[in-house]
Amino acid sequence: MRVRRELWFGLALMAAILLPTVVLMPWGHLANGHLGLLMLSLVVVAIMLGFPTAFTLMGMGVFFAWLAYRSGDPHIALRQTLDLMVQRTYAVMSNDVLISIPLFVFMGYLVERANLVSQLFRALELALARLPGALAVATLVTCAIFATATGIVGAVVTLMGLLAFPTMLRSGYDIRLAAGAITAGGCLGILIPPSVMLIVYGATAGVSVVQLYAGAFLPGLMLAGLYIAYVMVLAKLQPHLAPPLPLAERRVDLPPALAAVSDRFGRRALPALVVALRRRATSAAPTREILKAAGIALLPALAFAVFIGLAWHLATQTETVDDVSGLVEMGSGTTAAAGSEGGGLAEPGSRDRGDPAPAKDDGALQEPPGSEPTDALAGANPAAGPAPPPALPASPQRSPAPTWFWVLFGGGLAGAIAFYAVFTFVRLEIFKLLLTSFFPLAMMILAVLGSIVFGLATPTEAAAIGSLGGFLLAAAYRRLSFTVVRESVYLTAKTSAMVCWLFVGSSIFSAAFALLGGQELVERWVLSLDMTPTQFMLLSQFIIFILGWPLEWTEIIVIFMPIFIPLLGHFHIDPLFFGLLVALNLQTAFLSPPVAMAAFYLKGVAPPHVRLNQIFIGMMPFMGIQVVALALLYLVPDIGLLLPRLLYR
Repeated sequence: MRVRRELWFGLALMAAILLPTVVLMPWGHLANGHLGLLMLSLVVVAIMLGFPTAFTLMGMGVFFAWLAYRSGDPHIALRQTLDLMVQRTYAVMSNDVLISIPLFVFMGYLVERANLVSQLFRALELALARLPGALAVATLVTCAIFATATGIVGAVVTLMGLLAFPTMLRSGYDIRLAAGAITAGGCLGILIPPSVMLIVYGATAGVSVVQLYAGAFLPGLMLAGLYIAYVMVLAKLQPHLAPPLPLAERRVDLPPALAAVSDRFGRRALPALVVALRRRATSAAPTREILKAAGIALLPALAFAVFIGLAWHLATQTETVDDVSGLVEMGSGTTAAAGSEGGGLAEPGSRDRGDPAPAKDDGALQEPPGSEPTDALAGANPAAGPAPPPALPASPQRSPAPTWFWVLFGGGLAGAIAFYAVFTFVRLEIFKLLLTSFFPLAMMILAVLGSIVFGLATPTEAAAIGSLGGFLLAAAYRRLSFTVVRESVYLTAKTSAMVCWLFVGSSIFSAAFALLGGQELVERWVLSLDMTPTQFMLLSQFIIFILGWPLEWTEIIVIFMPIFIPLLGHFHIDPLFFGLLVALNLQTAFLSPPVAMAAFYLKGVAPPHVRLNQIFIGMMPFMGIQVVALALLYLVPDIGLLLPRLLYR
């Protein structure tokens, strides 16, 4: 019965597309523009029927391009159509931006196949155990980090479905909340850089991928923060939906050496380790183990010291001002005699060597009347020999530290003291887990994104760095094997081929749509509505939101973005800002039935008693949060445009 309802829902959507086309199409006198709209409707219906997207786009594009050329000259229509296929395919394959796609995908599959997420989830689960809804919060944080490292929605949802879903169900979590947290968190990979979707949009719209990455960073963090806030508030108001982690699962066993130090000198790690070093003879633990633990315990303090040092350096540095006291503004000095004829430049005099001043010459520039000799300005006596060398400039003095620095220093110092006051040996072990799972992955992500955002590398070069980082991480965790590399290469080739064929099909389809005049027809219709930029933005985002229900983000980007993008100039809308709204809006493509792929990924690994309808219902609140985030980004554009403006404009 459930399958039948879903089938009827899909048939109703197709009927909603086909019936207006059949009724409103002027079948008696079809123009080329009407054929373009017919092609658009048929493509959407064919994709909903399950035909491969790339080859559907190519087939429809070739057939309707032939119809367009045939209306001009039937004799050469076939050759023109084949030429169009070759030209569009070559243009896509020669696009340098697309080179980064297989590299980023390869990095993601390496990290996924090396199974690094299990240790990361366990560390975050223990670190966040005291928060309301700790398991769901840990799931969302893990999804955000792992999605950033991979950018592959199916991989993140599947892995977290295997790791986090059973754990949450054993702890008594509501099935709908657990399913919603996993599916929503797994979809963050298509928004937070390095995202393949942003590369596809940048290549389609002609927008810098670097600026898209910088702009999508804060909206992605904002959306993840809204998810976490919702889970924590819900767990606080209704604890039965998200019970705390059982004490048995919070237990952390200490190594024997640290357990002995803790029993003898106290639970707080740093003071106990200091006392144990002073009393090495009676500490009942090897000195090497104590020094190692003390070094790890001091890492937060070292990080705080480095951060404060950098803040002080930036806060107290003074701008270097060049000495311009001897320069004269152009045109403000006295010119040569008005009656000079030559106007040529004479060689400068050498009065500093004791030579006589040159005689006046009509063709030479003369010193202004009344000006002092050079030696007089320097305070030197010509008879006393050459002037002493000029004194070296004094080193620049630093300005006093501003108030905000001392507030930051005082707050940070108080926070560090409070941190070490509750930094027990158990928390030291959790911190070790984070050091071996969270921080290496975070450093790789920051290296990739930082090199792109700060202009140190192109997206392709940064993707190569990320691939190398994936290799090193897998090797460091002793998970690198021939099987892992082989599977990663195979899946990368498969995914990259799919994306590239999508681009080829989209390029041919867009060319056929333009040849038929469909784009011009849509533009005339939109402009005839006499909308304001706000109304156009709301209409376009609403259409994309509705399209996210039956279609995936790939179809929406490659089919409908070429229709919207030419209209942006008329409404004075920045394509970068429009792309950020689209990226945030397209989160719904993975969370909206009936094509909610995240739900099917989770259902494939969920226990048998978990129904698909429960997963769909669990995703609904997170879809509402996506709408709220979209409204916030529209009302406060600086959320997305602040970083690109600061870094590149």
